Amino acid sequence: MTDAELAAHLSACAGRILIEVRESGMFEGKALGKAGDQTANQFLVHALREQRPDDGLLSEESKDTDERLGKSRVWIVDPVDGTREYGEARSDWAVHVGMAVDGVPTLGAVALPGLDGGTVFRTDKPVELPAHDGKPRLLVSRTRPAAEAVAVADALGGELVPMGSAGAKAMAVIRGEADIYLHSGGQYEWDSCAPAAVALAHGLHASRIDGSPLVYNQRDTYMPDLLICRPEWAEPVLSQLRAMAAAD
Repeated sequence: MTDAELAAHLSACAGRILIEVRESGMFEGKALGKAGDQTANQFLVHALREQRPDDGLLSEESKDTDERLGKSRVWIVDPVDGTREYGEARSDWAVHVGMAVDGVPTLGAVALPGLDGGTVFRTDKPVELPAHDGKPRLLVSRTRPAAEAVAVADALGGELVPMGSAGAKAMAVIRGEADIYLHSGGQYEWDSCAPAAVALAHGLHASRIDGSPLVYNQRDTYMPDLLICRPEWAEPVLSQLRAMAAAD
């Protein structure tokens, strides 16, 4: 398999494992999220160590070490992005398997196991973006909409679209369900590496909210903000954010 094929295969397999864990009826509540996270993580970590033993690896559910910092190629995975949505049997949760090469989100896949029997978006098989000429639709958290996203939506005459996981939001832009995913509430590298790689492969804009590039495989894995959007909305959104920052 190529790296991109491996990412797609592993994300799809992990998605099926997670569905089986949930449908087993052995867990509920927080125990379900923990069991799903750990089971999918074990599969992904063991598979990547077996298939790409020379690469670095960063996973939300595994203890981080400095070993990856000396690697050019680093797999960055999130076994369950949107644990709450997974536990509620919603469709807006995801599995992220991405790779950063010299810090750049280069390839990967985002699986949406709860959608249409399991849909995988991948960097090596981009799909055409649906056309949309109406007012911009901005994706926000179901429970904590980012203040910047609300302000930008007001300034651009847009509407807010609540949704679960970061991966589901980014893929919603590709699917044509929204135009802009603006996040400023704090994330980590595993939340956005695979979604950013897939978004870029589909011709979307992906950056920090100040317009600077997304850089991965850092010692500090905290990544406070993210902008993924259709290319025609990148400059209008960034201009609004710059104006807001200047006003502060």
